[in-house]
Formats: sequence, C-alpha cells, structure tokens
Amino acid sequence: MTTTNAPVIIVGGGWAGLAAAVELSRQRVPVILLESAKQLGGRARCVLHDGQRLDNGQHLLLGAYSSTLELLHIVGVREEDALLRRCLSLRYAHADGRNVELNTPRLPAPLHLALGLMTAKGLPWRDRTRALRFSRAMKRNGFELEHDCSVAELLDTHGQSPRLIEAVWEPLCLGALNTHVHEASAQIFLRVLSDSFQHARSDSDLLIPRTDLGAILPRPAFDFIEGREGHVQLGRRVTGLRVQNDAVCGVDIGEQSLDGVQVVLAVPPAAALRLTKPHEALSEIGRGLARLKHRPICTVYLQYPETVKLEREMLGSLGTVSQWIFDRSIHGQRGLMAVVISGDGEHMEWDNDVLCATVRDELARRFPRWPAPVNTHCIREKRATFAATVNVNERRPKQRTPLKGLWLAGDYTDTGLPATLEGAVRSGLECAREIIRQR
Repeated sequence: MTTTNAPVIIVGGGWAGLAAAVELSRQRVPVILLESAKQLGGRARCVLHDGQRLDNGQHLLLGAYSSTLELLHIVGVREEDALLRRCLSLRYAHADGRNVELNTPRLPAPLHLALGLMTAKGLPWRDRTRALRFSRAMKRNGFELEHDCSVAELLDTHGQSPRLIEAVWEPLCLGALNTHVHEASAQIFLRVLSDSFQHARSDSDLLIPRTDLGAILPRPAFDFIEGREGHVQLGRRVTGLRVQNDAVCGVDIGEQSLDGVQVVLAVPPAAALRLTKPHEALSEIGRGLARLKHRPICTVYLQYPETVKLEREMLGSLGTVSQWIFDRSIHGQRGLMAVVISGDGEHMEWDNDVLCATVRDELARRFPRWPAPVNTHCIREKRATFAATVNVNERRPKQRTPLKGLWLAGDYTDTGLPATLEGAVRSGLECAREIIRQR
C-alpha cells in the first residue's frame, strides 16, 4: 500500500485527465495536472476564431454516457443547463431526393428500437423487417461474437441490403466509431448498440451541447480541482518519465523534474508512445501503440444570416460529403451551421477552400432558399480518434502498466468502447479509483 501524501501527477488535460483529476480531488488526494497546451479539453475543447467561440469538433453525447453525466454532476454542471436531451430521432436527406427518418417512441428498451425500425420512413417494408431480425439476432447472442469481423461482413451475413446499410447502419457506425463499415470492428459496434438500446430507453437519447465544450467540462473541472488544493498547470509539456527499480518516480518537464510515485499518462497515443518507448518494461505497450491507426473528423462552420435555421437541431445527409448538419443557434450562435464529416475519404486530400466550397454547395442544393453564407471556417482533427478496426481491442493497452505507479488513460485504452468522450472519462476514472484503492 502506498501511504505517501505526494501528489498524483496527471499528464494531459483532456477529458480523460480531467476525469482522473476530479475523482482524485473529490477524495482529497493531492493532484498536479500538467497540460502542454494553453487550455484544457484536448480534442474536445473550445477555440476562438475571429472572436467567435467554436468547438474543435461538433460533439454529440448519448444518454448511455453514465460516467460522463456523473462527472458533470460532480463538478456542479446541471444536465439541463449544459445539454439538450432528445429522444432518438434521426432524419436523413439523400442527394437523390430520398428521405429516411427513424423515430423511437417512449417505450421501454428494446421495444422502442423495434417499433422505431418498423415505422421508419423512407425504407421498404422488407428492409425494416431485415433490420429488426438483425437486432433480435444480436440480442440472442448477447451482442458478442466468437471472432471479430468487419461490420460490413456481419451485416452481409445477416442479410442487410445495400440500401439499408447506406441509410441506417453506415451512418450509425461512422457516427459512433468514426470508421467505415468495411473496416470497422463489429464487436465494438455491437457494444455501442448494446449500451444504447438494450437497457434503459433513455440510454439512446441524444444529448446536444447547449454551450461550447469548454464550458461543459474543462472550466468547471479546473475550478473543482483548484478548489480542493489541486494544481492545474498549462503550457507544461512532459518530455520524459523518471523510472527507478521498475517503478515510476516522477516526470521531466524540459530540464526540470517533478517527483511523484503515481503518474497518469492521459495523453494521445502518439504522445504516450513517445514517453513509454525509452523504457524496456513498457515495450509491449509501445508495440501496441505503434500499431494503432487513426481517423480524422472535419467540421466546417458556415455563418449565415441570423434568420437561417434548421427545422430541428441536427439533420443527416446521405450521398454527400456532408454527413451531419448541426444548428448552433442552440449555443446562441444564430445562423451558424456546423457540418461534420467523420472518417477518411477524398475530402482529406482537398484544401480547406475546396472542402468549404463543396459543403457550401451541398447545403445550397438542399436548402435553395437559404442565402449564401457570409463566411466559412474548417477545423480538421487529423487524429481525432483511433481507428476502430477489426481486432483493434487486442492492441489497446490496459490502464495498469508493468511499471509500478504508472497508469494510462485515454479513449484508446482497453475500455471496450470506441473513441468517445465516455470512453475517455471511464478510463480516467478507472485510473483514479485504482490509485485510491492503493493509498
């Protein structure tokens, strides 16, 4: 048992690091959080552009994000103030004019999904029954597979038509895993379906941020940590781990050093690889990290006159580069649309001007009465998530490492979840709780 009152060092101020720091601070364990950037939030943060507060990616939460919702409650954020909760309702418009709409009624799970599939608009009866049979088959199998395979292979085995895949399963897979069906892990996809549709009806609710991401967690978490004698230090890049006798004993920050017998690395995989690579005891972790691939997310912001708005908070788009359109008036940013493009594709080879023009033209065709946007802005996160490909779970590291006192936190660790805010939060909480048990 570790009885020292030395602070726990947390490297990285994204949602995983913040979750670990908040949980430790809540238990009055001293914390020093080191973040290399000038702000907290990692890949889910607020940025300033021409005096306007934008998110570096338009994030969407689910009702199943129990750990994230509990974390927000702990730091004093009320769900009704930060998030707009809506029953699952998805509406897509296809470039060829076809429309698809799926609405789930207020029935117990999984009946709400069954009825939602059977009453979906824009799909032939045969496809709706196919989707229902697939869902029932997955439930009978406990949403587990004997061997992982691609989502496309799983859907083909269960007779899902190309139109059904395009209209239902591909958008869900890409939105949840940020990986296309032909390479996405079926096991991770089934985990998402199980978590969202098989327990409480509210688990499938869509939670849309009412404010920028910085106000949802980073700023309240900063106040919570500092208010319990923790310390958050920005602009402090950790350059190395200090190790002695197979145990971590601190970190290097340039030419400075900081002592600590418990260190949580809550940094992206590339940074974790850089810090663990010099240490033989961590070589297996390093090999796994080196094999992780990544997928991008692009968000194109288009500012229209304030009178422009969507008929609902978000709309899907099929057969276009644009995938999801969010109306940012919910943030008080009237006329601002955020268009999300998940996963890789030819758009990653275009420059920002071409991508913004393509998205602008697609919206003009879909909404011909809208005036032209007054300006556009593109934010690219080239390494937004790890690629949730077949058998990737075998390469994801555990939170506990072979070095005593060293922990890994991040959505890429072995949570069983895809790269989501919930996965990041759960990994940070797991590290914190293990440390608390050892003190």
